[in-house]
Amino acid sequence: MTDVFLDDGDLDAQALRLVKAIGDEGSITAAAASLGYSQPAVSQQLKRLEQRLGVPLVERVGRSVRLTEAGRVLARHAPAVTTALDAAVGELAELRGLRAGRVRLVGFPSASPTIVPRLLALLGERHPGVSVTYLEAEPPEAVEAVREDRADIALTFSYPGDRDDPHRSSASGLQVRSVGSDDLLAVLPIGHAAATGEHVDVAVLAEEDWIAGCPRCRGHLLELCGRAGFEPRIAFETDNFVAVEGLVAQGIGVATLPRLAVESFPQLPGIVTLALPPGERRTLHVVTAHGAERVPSVRTVLAALAHVVDPASVARAAVAQGGAASRN
Repeated sequence: MTDVFLDDGDLDAQALRLVKAIGDEGSITAAAASLGYSQPAVSQQLKRLEQRLGVPLVERVGRSVRLTEAGRVLARHAPAVTTALDAAVGELAELRGLRAGRVRLVGFPSASPTIVPRLLALLGERHPGVSVTYLEAEPPEAVEAVREDRADIALTFSYPGDRDDPHRSSASGLQVRSVGSDDLLAVLPIGHAAATGEHVDVAVLAEEDWIAGCPRCRGHLLELCGRAGFEPRIAFETDNFVAVEGLVAQGIGVATLPRLAVESFPQLPGIVTLALPPGERRTLHVVTAHGAERVPSVRTVLAALAHVVDPASVARAAVAQGGAASRN
């Protein structure tokens, strides 16, 4: 086996990102596009890196390329190393009084028209030097984006009793923090016999046809109805929130939706929403690499997210912190 001797400067964050991008994309051209460089520039960087390390990092397979064993080693360590280096750079920037940076955020669909616009507005008002790029994805894919260093922060959710919780084994090695909750609502046609108050007992809907959503939302519906003593008769399935309300308005069935989904567009006529028991709220989380909050721009976005998602809890924490300080 060839010995590898590394001098100062042989490896840096950009070199690791380059190798990982090639492994993820399967070609130098696609890796260059994902990193925002030209293909010749990436090829030259790769050639210089291989010369410095003394081992090949990629090998050609037909028209594509794949990482060698040495390349896979670098790609495997890339997320942890680049996060640590970014944190160090961020702390140095903070010492110099800088408040700027780019943060890559990924979030679930109903956060896109609700939480994300409020977050961007808050950052623009209070931290104009911090820029955010945004990608929409369901929680499992969002967590994976953080793990693969394609995102700095994932905004995710989990349901009570969720059997496919993305914050268990799939988030192992990452940092998961709860930032708030989102009420779950029953969606019924106006005039429905159960639509008589502010809350609804799911058990009275046992004989209804149901409209189910995404696999994880459908999993919670099965859990919810199971606790009420029945198995829902699912007649239609759609991930489109507007379609769910439209079907309910026409008397096709009943459904449950998170409040954020209901708030993401004007409520259609012909439906009424009623709260489910408080224990049926879904929990909202942020997922990051360990130590990511040491990067000032990431820490700024995390704080802004907490404020946007649950401003009351932020205010309570500030009061508690002030009280503790006065006692010291």
